[in-house]
Amino acid sequence: MKFLKHILNESRSQRDGIFFQKIQEIVKVKLSSLPIYKQAFTHRSSKIKNEKGLIISYERLEFLGDSILGAVISTYLFENAPYGDEGYLTKMRSKIVSRKNLNMLGQGLNLSSLILSEIPADKLGKNINGNLFEALIGAIYIDKGFKACEVFINKKVIQKDVDLVKLEKRVVSYKSLMIEWCQKNKFPFEFIIEDDMGKDEEKHFSVKLIINDEISGKARETSKKRAEEKASQRAYFTFQNYINP
Repeated sequence: MKFLKHILNESRSQRDGIFFQKIQEIVKVKLSSLPIYKQAFTHRSSKIKNEKGLIISYERLEFLGDSILGAVISTYLFENAPYGDEGYLTKMRSKIVSRKNLNMLGQGLNLSSLILSEIPADKLGKNINGNLFEALIGAIYIDKGFKACEVFINKKVIQKDVDLVKLEKRVVSYKSLMIEWCQKNKFPFEFIIEDDMGKDEEKHFSVKLIINDEISGKARETSKKRAEEKASQRAYFTFQNYINP
């Protein structure tokens, strides 16, 4: 029994060592607290509890990291876009910290490969890499403080992905863009949504974007949100020369 316990402890120690090394390579600073980083990569499905009997997961650190990321990016924009008004700064920050962008950053670091979960990483949803990226920022803050977070975000986000000129042209939500364009030009519009089973086992939704009483874009997806976004994107390409003359 003692021998088995020794083997298990040794195996756990080896896994911790590999995990520690990989996090060290990503963060590029000397880590002080391994447990906080393990928490940042623990999914609630693992059902690991702390000393108070509460389930450990990355979600609280994700919340913290989201706030810190927003603060650092807001400061960068305030200092580097001196002529931008509040609306401009808000829009640019949304583009930088968009879920799609964070997912790409997390995927580039292969963060989902480090998660401790009873559910396979590819079944945890398309946002898992972005969630873990924010949780990692939260862990860095707890372990090393705000300055270390600034350095990490500057290297992994700002230097790698932030070009204000290009960002101004990047579309985060085609649906929002089309709604704003229609409202600005007083064009009547509506999204018509219909359930569409077709021949698929999974439920689908068919969406038509009607502008000025004409179908400007249509799409079919497994969620209303994605169908509306895709229909809006297709409408955007129809009117692109008018929207961006």
